[in-house]
Amino acid sequence: MMIKLPQGRPIYTPTRTSLRTTRLVQCNSGSGGLSYKSAGVDIEAGNELVKRIQKLNPSIGGFSGMVPFGDSFLVAGTDGVGTKLKLAFDLNKHDTVGIDLVAMSVNDIITSGAKPMFFLDYFATGKLDVDTAEQVVKGIVDGCKQSECQLLGGETAEMPGFYADGEYDLAGFAVGSVLKNKVIDGSRIQAGDVILGYKSSGVHSNGFSLVRKVIEMSGSDFNQSVEWSDQSLGLTLLTPTRLYVKDVMNLIDMVDVKGLVHITGGGFPENIPRVIPKGLGTRIFNNSWEIPPLFKWIQENGNIVDSEMFLTFNMGIGMIAVVSPSDAEKALSLGVDATIIGEIVEGGGVDIV
Repeated sequence: MMIKLPQGRPIYTPTRTSLRTTRLVQCNSGSGGLSYKSAGVDIEAGNELVKRIQKLNPSIGGFSGMVPFGDSFLVAGTDGVGTKLKLAFDLNKHDTVGIDLVAMSVNDIITSGAKPMFFLDYFATGKLDVDTAEQVVKGIVDGCKQSECQLLGGETAEMPGFYADGEYDLAGFAVGSVLKNKVIDGSRIQAGDVILGYKSSGVHSNGFSLVRKVIEMSGSDFNQSVEWSDQSLGLTLLTPTRLYVKDVMNLIDMVDVKGLVHITGGGFPENIPRVIPKGLGTRIFNNSWEIPPLFKWIQENGNIVDSEMFLTFNMGIGMIAVVSPSDAEKALSLGVDATIIGEIVEGGGVDIV
């Protein structure tokens, strides 16, 4: 769909943002538990802001934005690391959050089939600590190498009095390209198509306000040991976001991919509908993959109901691909951490059963 901006410049919008209903079988019906909102993050307020921005600029709505460039589209996305940075501050470990920064943007733009080309970063702090900044940039370079894109440069802003001592914030910007006849926009998705889930490396970079609240309320400690890892709880949580670029590019080369979803803030209910055509819904089988013990620990120690977990976290699935049933076996043969987790059905919403 080609949309004219007020300036008359065309922009291609591959997907749309719409709120859909979610039905989820409750396995944990405990009351009085923590939620993302009680931890200070109001998803409904965020959705309201998106609605207001769409009134100002109706062309926004997908995981990334597109502009025509010859026989291709340039695809751009931007994101940050969020309050996962607080964990980096507490552990004084800064060499992996740069990977998170790259991943959050490139994982968004590949959902349209775009191959990342280059990346820019923004680093802001109250007082520049050169050693810390170097470690952050090291992670950014690592993330770009893993994504096979070029770090072109960035901006370092030193703003005394604006940030607490020892703290900083990050923003990243990724640009890629895809041929116009190769755009993946979800429009060809139909009932009966198969939903593939690609495993996450952990919490990735969403939900950390709730994670930190769980740790605070449960009396836990970042340095405590955990049963499922030889690392501490803090280091487990700091595991960088998985980069799906190579896996998704290989998948696109092998089979006809109809839709891709990056599971970020808003979890399954808010992200999957962004690529599903009107009149269709998704049925997710929550017993089709093993939910990692880290998420179980968060849920148990925060007394969090299932619906809130799926709305806040990726629950072990960080990327979703929609393919025809005839392509499912070939897609799974690529040897990556993927499994069939659901199907496209008539109706609407996200049904987690």
